[in-house]
Amino acid sequence: MRSAECGINARPSIPHSAFHIPHSASLTIGRLHYDGGGDWYAGPSALPNLLAALRQRTALAVAERERVVTLTGPELWDVPYVFMTGHGNVRFSDEEVTRLRRWLEQGGFLHADDDYGMDKSFRREIARVFPDHPLVEVPLSHPIYHLVYDFPRGLPKIHEHDGLPAQGFGIFLGTRLVVYYSYQTDLGDGWEDPDVHHDPPELHEAALRMGVNLFTYAVSATR
Repeated sequence: MRSAECGINARPSIPHSAFHIPHSASLTIGRLHYDGGGDWYAGPSALPNLLAALRQRTALAVAERERVVTLTGPELWDVPYVFMTGHGNVRFSDEEVTRLRRWLEQGGFLHADDDYGMDKSFRREIARVFPDHPLVEVPLSHPIYHLVYDFPRGLPKIHEHDGLPAQGFGIFLGTRLVVYYSYQTDLGDGWEDPDVHHDPPELHEAALRMGVNLFTYAVSATR
């Protein structure tokens, strides 16, 4: 990996036409409040810690707290990056499917992080959003693994659980990655306060670095 001091020297160019984000406003992450019974609220310290890392390591104007969003509410259009996680079932209504598709087509970025339990239902629901664009493994050459910090082996493995390798899947619209699915890693758990899961410092750091790459890509990718 590059040194911890490696960052963004200039704020990426961020299109504002699709989102209700004034040029003077701070960017933030939307935490998706979804239906189906899964614990969408899991890991309460994760996103504040990632946002703190973004403020410290990049030139992005980033807020201190995430914003809870739904797929049918106007607040979805206030954020460029939406994070969803959980251990249980995910269910989108037909209206939510349509609105999520539109938001992604118009510049949004969805990061789904399987906290060991939502894999089957997330794959089912995202296939409803883009039935003609299946999840594919994101190649190791993709900028998401190299934009700020270098991950030549791809997504870092944070929690072992069943010992399977971490994998990063995605959905592309043209050349733009619009959905990123971190699987078999618990990336969000790695962002949490170190005393929550007692992760060693190097894993906490790897998780934050990957999160910095993800958010930076989301706000700077060509739309």
